[in-house]
Amino acid sequence: MEPGVEELMPRLLPVGDWDLAEDFDPTVPPRTPQEYLKRVQIEAARCPDVVVAKIDPRKLKKKQTVNISISGCQPAPEGYSPTLRWQQQQVANFSAVRQSLNKHRNHWRSQHLDSNVIMPKSEDEEGWKKFCLGERVYSEVDALPNNENIGIDYMKVGFPPLLSIVSRMNQATVTSVLEYLISWFGEKKFTPELGRWLYALLACLEKPLLPEAHSLIRQLARRCSEVRVLEENKNEEQISALNLIICLVSRYFDQRDLADEPS
Repeated sequence: MEPGVEELMPRLLPVGDWDLAEDFDPTVPPRTPQEYLKRVQIEAARCPDVVVAKIDPRKLKKKQTVNISISGCQPAPEGYSPTLRWQQQQVANFSAVRQSLNKHRNHWRSQHLDSNVIMPKSEDEEGWKKFCLGERVYSEVDALPNNENIGIDYMKVGFPPLLSIVSRMNQATVTSVLEYLISWFGEKKFTPELGRWLYALLACLEKPLLPEAHSLIRQLARRCSEVRVLEENKNEEQISALNLIICLVSRYFDQRDLADEPS
């Protein structure tokens, strides 16, 4: 090893100039610790200073997509930012909901589901989107036939996040469904059905967050801030729902860099 390199990379093991056996052969397995360390020295000295990887350009994708996202949320338009007191109250309410859910989870899990409630498998993305949002929202149909005489068709309007349903979802399913809905929300508009499920799934997330869940909720808050900026008509109900999700992600789940500045 060159002296200049040795100054930058000091030896961690005292390898001196030992009196090795005359028949020392670096190509055979070492017989002593000294022979082992000497062999390491020899192999390190043979390594080139610069190594260039051989890449076959034919194996590279012609079109590669790189997704870059800003780290924070977009600031709320003037008049849209919630007060600090409102945010603190929402965090307190949300905390109470989570405590109640955890306390009574076993009770609600033991409740029988109606025969028409068939929960999709965890990996069934399309099934969960239809289950949560309903065919009207999922298929972007403006109106469905009025079937007042036969009651509510939840397959068309979506199942609400009933406690008997969400209590049956383990953390893997909660994270998967959250990912499915956030993915859908990335290209679609915000709806009350989506808002109810996002709130329920956030209430089911266990702390400390897994890395995947941590990334998802940050993505959710950023998307809410983007939709809020595009809201031309100040729909107070929708603005409040978007503010609520941003508030919970930033202040309850400790993503403070995403928090709204109090108005």
